[in-house]
Order: sequence, then structure tokens, then C-alpha cells
Amino acid sequence: MMAAIAAAESGEKVVLYEKNEKLGKKVYITGKGRCNVTNAGDRNDFFDHVVTNARFLYSSFGKWNNWDMYDFLSGRGLPLKVERGNRVFPESDRASDVTRTLQRAMEQAGVVWHLNTPVKSLLLEESLCRCRGVLLSGGREVEADRVIVATGGLSYPSTGSTGDGYRWARDAGFTVTELRPALVPFDAVLGDGSSCKELQGLALKNVGIRICRGEKLLTSDFGEMLFTHFGVSGPVILTASSLVTKELRQGELALHIDLKPALTEEQLDARLLRELTAGSSKQMRNILGTLFPSSLIPVMLRLTGIPPEKRGREITREERRTLLTRTKDFPVRILGNRSFREAIITQGGVSVKELQPGTMESKKVSGLYFAGEILDVDACTGGYNLQIAWSTGHAAGCAGTVKRK
Repeated sequence: MMAAIAAAESGEKVVLYEKNEKLGKKVYITGKGRCNVTNAGDRNDFFDHVVTNARFLYSSFGKWNNWDMYDFLSGRGLPLKVERGNRVFPESDRASDVTRTLQRAMEQAGVVWHLNTPVKSLLLEESLCRCRGVLLSGGREVEADRVIVATGGLSYPSTGSTGDGYRWARDAGFTVTELRPALVPFDAVLGDGSSCKELQGLALKNVGIRICRGEKLLTSDFGEMLFTHFGVSGPVILTASSLVTKELRQGELALHIDLKPALTEEQLDARLLRELTAGSSKQMRNILGTLFPSSLIPVMLRLTGIPPEKRGREITREERRTLLTRTKDFPVRILGNRSFREAIITQGGVSVKELQPGTMESKKVSGLYFAGEILDVDACTGGYNLQIAWSTGHAAGCAGTVKRK
């Protein structure tokens, strides 16, 4: 949609072919239905959150950045708000309002679109190394001076992201890098091998995490996470997944959770002493209620080997030390990542080495452009991936004007 708007506003005659029954189907599910349209951080912050091929985005982001997108939407009657982490949402908290705003912009720019109209393949003139249009699934050939492929990746295939664009790119001789689910939950078990299901639904706020392979630290973060019936999820886990997915191909990883990151070991030890003294006649299962969520208490006692019925005054120094260690280093074993069905984005895609960064045009086939998630570019959560879509889509749409100049 952004590519179509940019092209039409540049004076092009634009036709958009959509395989789904409605426009922007993936937008409807972003941000849990609220649509985190972009991030209000500065340029350095944006590029700090791009995981793969950040340099490739310098040109397109420079021409159409997060504040350009903010002004684009708000200037077309969609009030926006900035929340924690500089995340930008529509004030209505409705992703459908974003789609409607884009649709109105397409209407005003004169874009024609066809729903329920899948494209089967690209029309290529191999002798001229040129793309001359598309072949629709119904068999009709559509001629075009320029073709922009913005089909998304493989994540959430129910929204239409079924990898069509990757197939077309390969057929046209492009390199498509390894495709992996990213911003995706992990399959995991607790440190003792027991299921995470007993902690299902437990949300932990303000925790620190480290993910390691042996002694090697792969990534660390601070924020919110969630235990599920299959393992772990939540913001810090999703972000970490984009950074360690490759490592998981070599086997399981260790997740270390600091349940009390605001306290040093000395401060935590003093806190434990106070709680044990105050509850000297209470059982440990009750004393720990002041330190941990109720569902975590039996797990913590099992991992520390402390009997639930043991009284506070009976806890040895060694047991207190073990409790301290498990609080600062709660162990989880990451077995693997979930599938594309649960991944927010796809990592990998059309190699950016084969595209012009300022226009998204192919270096191999003239008249052919790629934009959005189909590119081998991805970022952390927080509105950054949608901004990549807006910036690259806008660059591809405006490329016709660049050529005429």
C-alpha cells in the first residue's frame, strides 16, 4: 500500500493486486490488533534496533523516516500516540484505522486495486533482463513498466504470507538467504527438565535475561517475559529470538533469568535474612510469598531443594545462598524456536546485495523492485519492522520519478 501510494503520488498509473479478500490483512494483527505503526526514537535508535543489514536502509530511511510516517498518518486524520519505548499507536488502539487511512490515501492518489487476485508469476524478458509485468493466477498477463513485489515473508501464513515472492525471486535468478522465524517464542523446559506448563500464564516484569551457550554470552536484555504451556515468550524473549535463532541450529541454549535485577547479591541476601527472621515460625512456602508470585514458589523450592514445610528459623546459610543464586539465576533450557505460524517476522530474504538501496530496484532485472519483509532486513520489536516496510515501500514507489529525472 505504501509503495502504491508513493508511486501514484509521483504521477504513475498504479494497479495493486491483492491475493486476500481485504487490504492490509497483516496490519490487522500487528501490535495485538492495535498496530505499532512506527517508533518515535531518533535515527541512531532506529538503526541500533535493526538486526540484519542496517546499512542497506540508510538511503530509504533517510528519504522516508519514522517522523515522515507519523506526519503522513496524522496529516490524513489518524491521531497517534507515543507509548512506553517510543512505540507509536493510533489513539483509537485499532489497527483497522491504519488500514483505512492507507486505503483512503490510495483512493485519493488514484490507485486501482483488485482483491482476491493472486499473482502466479513475474513476466520476464530474459534477453533484455527486464520484468515486463505479471501473470495472474487466472491466466491473464498484465503488462507494466515497473513491478514492485511486496508480498511479505513466511510469518503468519494465514494472512497470505506464504512465500510467493521468494519463489518469484529465485525463478528470476535472485539469491534468497536462509529463511528463519524471528521475533518468535521459544520451546523450553525449566532447568530441571520439567515442563514450563506449571508456570503457564506467569508474566514477569522488570526481569533481566541472559542467553548463553556454555560460558559464551549471546545476548542480554531487561524487561517483560511470559511463561507459556510450551516455553517462554514476551517482549525480551521475542527480541532475543532474532539474535540467537542461528545459534539454536547447533542445539539448545541456556536462558538465565534474574528475578530481582534491581538488587545486588548483597542487598538480596539482606532481604532474604529479613524475610526469614520475620517469618521464623512460618513455613517456607508462605515466607516466599513476599518475594515471588504464588505459581513460582513451588518451582523455586523444588529447584533449591528446600522442603516447602521447613520453617524460616530452620533455613541454613547454604540453603539461603542457594535461594539467592536461584533468584538471581533462574534456569531455563531453550530447546528451539516456534514455527512461522507464530513468528512476527521472517529473518532472511532477497539478498540486499542484488538491489539498489535508494530505489529497491534489482541490479539484475530492470523494472523489478522488492520492498518490505521479503528483503533480507529485520529488526527488533517496537515498530521498527513496520517502519522498514514503510521506508522501503516508499523508496520503491518513488523510483519511477528518480528514473525520469
